[in-house]
Amino acid sequence: MKKIFGENISPKCIYCETGTNTKNGKEVLCRRMGVMQPDSSCKKFKYDPLKRQPEVLKMLSGFKEEDFSL
Repeated sequence: MKKIFGENISPKCIYCETGTNTKNGKEVLCRRMGVMQPDSSCKKFKYDPLKRQPEVLKMLSGFKEEDFSL
């Protein structure tokens, strides 16, 4: 079975099934380990693809109207 975001996902508490993000986003509340840092992980890590936030794409600038004409 292929994972949604690829095979090489580094374990992070922010993506864990047992963790809940705090409102300030600086900590994760884990049902098993307590308060954890978002980039940390433990041996009970279980990936939850629905918690993953996609990266925001940067808008390119500096285009002219001629760049889009044929």
